[in-house]
Formats: sequence, structure tokens, C-alpha cells
Amino acid sequence: MSFKNFIRDIQELKGGIGSISRRSFELRLSHLRSRSQSIVVTETQLKDDALDQSCWVNIPPELLRDVIHRVESSENSWPSRRNVLACAAVCSTWREITKELVKAVELSGKITFPISLKQPGPRETVMQCYIKRDRTTASYLLYLGLSPTPSENGKFLLAARKFRRATSTDYIISLDSEDMSRGSNTYVGKLRSNFLGTKFTVYDSQPPHNGAVVSVNRASRRVGSKQVSPRVPAGSYNVAHITYELNMMGARGPRRMQCTLHSIPAAAMERGGTAPTPTEFVTTTDASTSPLVLSPKSTSFVSDDSSELFINSPHSKDSPLVLKNKSPRWHEQLQCWCLNFRGRVTVASVKNFQLVAAVDPTQNVSQGDQDKVLLQFGKIGKDIFTMDYCYPLSTFQAFAISLSSFDTKLACE
Repeated sequence: MSFKNFIRDIQELKGGIGSISRRSFELRLSHLRSRSQSIVVTETQLKDDALDQSCWVNIPPELLRDVIHRVESSENSWPSRRNVLACAAVCSTWREITKELVKAVELSGKITFPISLKQPGPRETVMQCYIKRDRTTASYLLYLGLSPTPSENGKFLLAARKFRRATSTDYIISLDSEDMSRGSNTYVGKLRSNFLGTKFTVYDSQPPHNGAVVSVNRASRRVGSKQVSPRVPAGSYNVAHITYELNMMGARGPRRMQCTLHSIPAAAMERGGTAPTPTEFVTTTDASTSPLVLSPKSTSFVSDDSSELFINSPHSKDSPLVLKNKSPRWHEQLQCWCLNFRGRVTVASVKNFQLVAAVDPTQNVSQGDQDKVLLQFGKIGKDIFTMDYCYPLSTFQAFAISLSSFDTKLACE
């Protein structure tokens, strides 16, 4: 049964709801659809569009829950999944029930709300995305979908733009491809590289659930022009480090990389392990008072200018998850290094890679999980790349790691 039929049935059962016609609701639905084509609708926008005093609130809770449950379970992919967002935008009651029924990405394999981009991917399946690069604007657009074919329009997820500085390069990541301001409510994080392009740091605008390293450089204390009152700096939490091994003139073969994810414990890869799963965005003022945020005096504190990172012992229960690139094999007939991308990569490139977990032998991790590819990135055309990821990586983390492959590496090739 379609979403429109549900609305018609509700109107037949509840005569008092007739004051708000089905046509007016469809107009609101089409309004939300037009806005969600460019970005994922934020919770702030949902609140602004909510009809908290409307007659829709008077629907019996049991009937309302059943309606939203059927809509949520029947709409599996975009663009039809916009109907779920439309339900959440009716009023606060509809929104709370919708948020309750929509499961995390790890369980459902569906991206719905903006917070889904910060949640771990599915365990059993793979989230297949692709990235479009625009050389003229130095921007990168991430879409949910198999490939950018004319018959399939992928769902826009995230955008990034490259900003060169004197001694480093920043990739600002946002929910809006037109707004790359750190003071905007669409800012979700950034990637920063050193001068040689061999070391990268991923900063999240939101503190992860199991703690983060707070950046205290001057840039993190800046106030964006679009930031609303009270004027507090945007969050900047050090959640991951990416290192490329020095390889002058490519003498050691393909690139070798290692990712240390401070926001994900290594125990997440064990049987029954879990990864931090945020359920909503927190404000900067809430984050500043959170006990999960480490103080500058902590032994885990690192500033932007530091070249070393102090972390827990690699054998500790709370040690961070470490990923390493899967070693390619030399193909004698083709005379090149090869990896099995299972048809998702079609163009040879130095940027192509696959990441697996670098687990400790003492950890309770099966051989299959050790060999499982958690993130793969590769080229399929001019300025078109695929990005496939799964648990415990989130969309934001996978996108940030993939962006590091685009950066010029003077000492690695």
C-alpha cells in the first residue's frame, strides 16, 4: 500500500482530520522532496517545518505507529525513502515515532537521517557509493548508489572541498555542496594533511561516544560567519589518523597505508563487539561539558602541530582499531599489481586500495573477519570513483579516508 493510500485511509477513519486536506499534506511532501534532492534534511530543518499544533497530532497513537511502521518498512531506497522523512516532518509526535521505528544503519542497512552518516555501516552487507570529482572547483561529491548511470540517480550524501594552505591541505566535509563554512550547521568534519601528503588527521564536528581528542589550534577557535548565537566554536575532535609509508619514486611498489581509528575500539571486531553508534547530533555547548571529551592535560591529548600520538597499549582492551591496506599481488601476464575488487573497479590507478583490520593475535576475531575488506576505493572512469564500506566504519569515516587518497603525495610515488 502506498503512502498516499495510508493518508486516505486515515482521513476516512478520522473525520476530524478533514480540516487539513490530503492535498495540503502532499504539497508539504513535495516541498520536502525538492529540498532533499540536494542534501539530507537536517533535524533543525525538520523542526522548522513541524506542524506541532496541527490536527495530525490527534491520530490515535496505535494507528499512527502502524501507519509509520508500514511506510518505513516498505520504502527501502531513495527516492521513495523520502516519504519516511515526510512522516518525520509532520509534527513532533510523528517525528519521535519515526525516529523510534527507524533502525540504525548497522541493523537496517538504510541511510535515512543525517545522523545515519555518523553511524557504523551494516555488518552483513556492503554500502555501495560513488564519488564525483570536480577538478575546476576542487570538490568531491559522495552519492549512495552503484554507479552514476543515466538510469540511476544516486542519493547525495556528503560533499568535500579542498583548501590549500602554506604547510598543509584541508578537506572540509559538509552536508551541503554549496556551503563549506565551518560555522554552518551543515559542517560535519574535515581532513587535514601534512606538507608531504603522508600523514592525515580526521576531525569530527561531533564527539564520538567513547571519547575523542580535542584540537586546540587557533583555527578550531574561530567562529563561523553563519554560526547562530551563542557564538561558540565549531567542534573539532581528533578521531582518526592516516599514514602513508614513505616510498620515493615508487621503489617499494604500490602505496602502503595505515589508519588508526581512535573513535572505534579494536574490540568492535570481536565476536559480540560493538562500535559507537550516535543517535542524534549534540550541540557544541553539550559537547564541551561532556565527560567523554579529554582535557588538554590528558596523556592522549594531541594538537594539530604534533607529529606523535599517544594512545593506549596495542594489547589494551580499549586500544583503537587499526586498518591496513590489503597487499596486492604481482600479475606476470599483465605486468602490474592486482587486487580483486569484484567488478567494482575498472581503471588501474595508484589511488585504488582495500583496507582490512590489523587485529592482534590475542583478540577473539575469526579468520574471515580478519580478511574481510572493510573499505575499498577505486577508479571507474575519469573523475568517477567507487567507495564501498561496511561495519564498523561510518559513511563520514569512509569518505574521509577515501579523500586522503586524492591528495598529492610527494614522498610516496
